[in-house]
Amino acid sequence: MTLPRRQLVDSSVTPYYHCISRCVRRLFLCGHAAEHRKQWIENRLRHLADVFAIEVCSYAILDNHMHLVLRLNDQQAASWTDEQVVRRWGTLFPPRGKNGKPLPLTRQWIQERLVDAEWVHRIRLRLNELGWFMKCLKEPISRLANHEENCRGAFWEPRFKSIAILDEEALLTTMAYVDLNVFAAGKSASPEDSPHTSLRTRIEHATRASAVAGDAESSVPEQNADVPELIDESHWLVPIQDCRERGVTRAGISPTMTLRSYLELLDWSSRLNRPGKARISRAAAGILERLGTSTDRWEARLHSIQGNDRFFGVVIASTQEALRRHAKQTGRKRIANFSGPPF
Repeated sequence: MTLPRRQLVDSSVTPYYHCISRCVRRLFLCGHAAEHRKQWIENRLRHLADVFAIEVCSYAILDNHMHLVLRLNDQQAASWTDEQVVRRWGTLFPPRGKNGKPLPLTRQWIQERLVDAEWVHRIRLRLNELGWFMKCLKEPISRLANHEENCRGAFWEPRFKSIAILDEEALLTTMAYVDLNVFAAGKSASPEDSPHTSLRTRIEHATRASAVAGDAESSVPEQNADVPELIDESHWLVPIQDCRERGVTRAGISPTMTLRSYLELLDWSSRLNRPGKARISRAAAGILERLGTSTDRWEARLHSIQGNDRFFGVVIASTQEALRRHAKQTGRKRIANFSGPPF
């Protein structure tokens, strides 16, 4: 039975969710002659990350579907002033003239909404909801595509999949799966060449940063390659390394994982999809050891996700302990684990 979204998403349990949305009837509406629509989605995704209190950890946009790993940021939503809430909403749904075209935000328009405290509170919650984020991502793409083809009708399947990610190992495995999705599907020659993925975006950002600093260009590293670390609060993707202990205010993915080590892990993981035995580097083995896992366990979990075309399950967890904790917090007796046996 399909569960309502409010029972699937709870930021007090976990802020991380793997969201999948497919084109209607799984048609290749973003492939072949419509490749440019992937850039539409990527541009819109970046815009929404600046408006919502929802951050993008990783993404992959393919011919007939997209994968997103998103993080709800309750603290950010609570920190906004009422006027900031109204202005952010106004960038998504601006006032419109009689001709239907958007108008500039005026002081009067803002003040008229500020007097309604209940409305402002409701909008603040919306700016931190997966459902509204996905609506604001998908609906404009549908309108653009329909206008381009001079037609009407659905572009996306009506309901997107959201899978709660319960622990760090599950989070990194899911991010690796998303970042390698285009390469694993045979759509690119190498992971770093995968267009419209967060992996390529991170590499391009790191390359630009290193060029400004006078460093050599870099890509997904081979063993001992020198890749600059991405410690940049201003980057629109969530930083891999959590550097709050060093005074950085924005939270990253993991305090023990750097961009360098994440790319090392992806480099080895990508070799698992190629013929022959993939020999793990000493660096990648050390990364898995710090995560408290093994090469066999990582490989099995990654292959389990890659082979799960139906995306069955409401959570993904690497341990039974995480599943038990989630069951207790949500008051459930049984939970379908996306990457392993249910609890």
